[in-house]
Amino acid sequence: MLLRKRNMILGLGGLMLIAAGCQENDTTTNWPTPSFEGPSSAQTSAPQVASNSSILPGYVKPAPAGIPQSWMPIARPRDWQFIVIHHSATFYGGAARFDREHRQRGFDELGYDFVIGNGTDTRDGQVEVGPRWPIQKWGAHAGTPDERYNNFGIGICLVGNFDVQRPSARQLQSLAKLVAFLQETYHIPASHILGHRNTKPTDCPGRYVNIATVRSMAARNLAESGFAEPPDRRVAGEMLRPIGRE
Repeated sequence: MLLRKRNMILGLGGLMLIAAGCQENDTTTNWPTPSFEGPSSAQTSAPQVASNSSILPGYVKPAPAGIPQSWMPIARPRDWQFIVIHHSATFYGGAARFDREHRQRGFDELGYDFVIGNGTDTRDGQVEVGPRWPIQKWGAHAGTPDERYNNFGIGICLVGNFDVQRPSARQLQSLAKLVAFLQETYHIPASHILGHRNTKPTDCPGRYVNIATVRSMAARNLAESGFAEPPDRRVAGEMLRPIGRE
């Protein structure tokens, strides 16, 4: 009898996890005004510099005004072409927790470059820098047959299940600040700011994250900081149309 009850509980748990999966519709409204004076950031762990031949020993490029130093890598930059936004599809979490979970799934370490907290494991809006970013290591967050979004895409994960709730105002402030910084630094045009669903058949980052709105928020941040949006560098024949909804 106890075994039967245990199996029923496990079954219900599995159904809850499935129900928490992404949906397609975007109905986001009333997004907050972005600001470069957003929440502070944190780095999850010291980079393992010996693992990457592109490391420049003793080299740390100073961060621009208003940008956390932890956002500045210590290796030669990869040819970043995309920014890929995810949600964790959980109601809690942070980089350390996701790192453990990713390792349990067979990843070498945390697959994202950045994680933006929601006030559970870390402060609301806190930007955590994953161990891949300082050494400019390829990503493990948006696998496709050609691996273009892992090799050339910067992965940002917002903690939360945005199929059933909206990102917090602080998360959106931090996201806009981070995306604008990455656009300016790596010359990434707005058309290359994508949701995970724009790279493969998935509903991530959730129905309450509208990528067109994220692009608009980042553009305002760029304009307020005196920068122009990077030009669209798509070439003839390149396929970047969304797989899911914008």
